[in-house]
Amino acid sequence: LSSQVVLRYCPRYALMFITLLCVEVCIALFVHDDFVRPYIGDALVTVLLCCMCRIAIPKGVSALPLYVFVFAVLVETAQYIDIVKLLGWENHAFLSTIIGRTFSWVDIVCYGTGCLVFWLIEKGVTSGLKKR
Repeated sequence: LSSQVVLRYCPRYALMFITLLCVEVCIALFVHDDFVRPYIGDALVTVLLCCMCRIAIPKGVSALPLYVFVFAVLVETAQYIDIVKLLGWENHAFLSTIIGRTFSWVDIVCYGTGCLVFWLIEKGVTSGLKKR
């Protein structure tokens, strides 16, 4: 972590977070295909998490996409060991859905792709601002 972490509210990231949250909910409720839901949805969830973190920490943590990726891999690892079953949460639909129950290497690739996209967009936006 950088020694220059700045905590402040960033409305731009809040708007992106709300927009992506709505998109993710729509995908979960209405899209039942073999591409958008499993791949695009998984990539977008890491972008969503990055935006959520950037609402309060817009500067000073340049490795944020990496931290979000590590978190996503940890969640996927929890799915691999079926943490929901180990904790006895099989009958809790909300927890079971949020944590997930199915491990997939493809999910990890999608999470990495989402984090990379977020990093590239941020890199492009910040370098564009520095040129002005």
